[in-house]
Amino acid sequence: GAAREAAKPFLQYDLLVIGGGSGGLACAKEAAQFGRQVAVLDYVEPSPQGTKWGLGGTCVNVGCIPKKLMHQAALLGSALKDAQHYGWNIAQPVHHTWSVMAQAVQNYVKSLNWGHRVQLQDKKVKYFNMKGSFSDPHTVRGLTKAGKEVSCCVDFCSIIHFKHFRSPCIAGALEYGITSDDLFWLKESPGKTLVVGASYVSLECAGFLTGIGLDTTVMMRSIPLRGFDQQMASLVTEHMESYGTKFLKRCFPTKVEKLESNRLQVTWKNTDLGTEETDSFDTVMWAMDCKPTRVGDLLSPVRIKLCEYLEF
Repeated sequence: GAAREAAKPFLQYDLLVIGGGSGGLACAKEAAQFGRQVAVLDYVEPSPQGTKWGLGGTCVNVGCIPKKLMHQAALLGSALKDAQHYGWNIAQPVHHTWSVMAQAVQNYVKSLNWGHRVQLQDKKVKYFNMKGSFSDPHTVRGLTKAGKEVSCCVDFCSIIHFKHFRSPCIAGALEYGITSDDLFWLKESPGKTLVVGASYVSLECAGFLTGIGLDTTVMMRSIPLRGFDQQMASLVTEHMESYGTKFLKRCFPTKVEKLESNRLQVTWKNTDLGTEETDSFDTVMWAMDCKPTRVGDLLSPVRIKLCEYLEF
């Protein structure tokens, strides 16, 4: 209609995938092998701290890959300590340089971003670094960061999105706190860190931060690893405590303030003691729970049909 003619350029595809993570990329490449005309729209909304990343989704950019590499850095540090008992002469103290590790991790992640782009090109899948929304049941409007619009007419659309960690609704949380998304892309050491939450992401990050020698504290409102076997969860936290991670149990933050020294002063309530306590940190990381991307935000008021024809 008139709306389609107004938006230029106008492109035609059999399948359009919104989301360039592992699921979206697999879906697009599989469809292309059946001879379909396929496009992928992938756009990373920068975090409140300005962190953004490339194609490949959560696992590649802010999940499994950087987490495992940083965990490996911590394991190597532990191995250096153990090596002395096996005859290796290692000068003490051993010092870890965050910026060197971060550069190596980020370079590797960027190489994976590029690899995914090449794979799409090889499969003749068109990639758009754009945010997608629906104009009508078969028209997707893509918008670039610079405001350029592209409209795509599609027969089928698959939406494969991920979740975002949220910040608590307390003073200073959004302005001064970070999430694991930001942590993996920090160029300088986070220093003394408070990790708020007892999710697996919280404990993974706290574990490798402690492992590379940083003063790390986990604050949890109730139980660790909610939804997991609690006997195993207790073994995890006990193991972490034995290696130096501190835990503030049955505590929740109420305020984050920035001091003149640029450190962050956190105020929290201890529900067991009924007291209010404070301490200062270099970094505060939120890792409580996720909020899902609302598919309705992309679709409303349009209903679409998922790519049921794909033979997965």
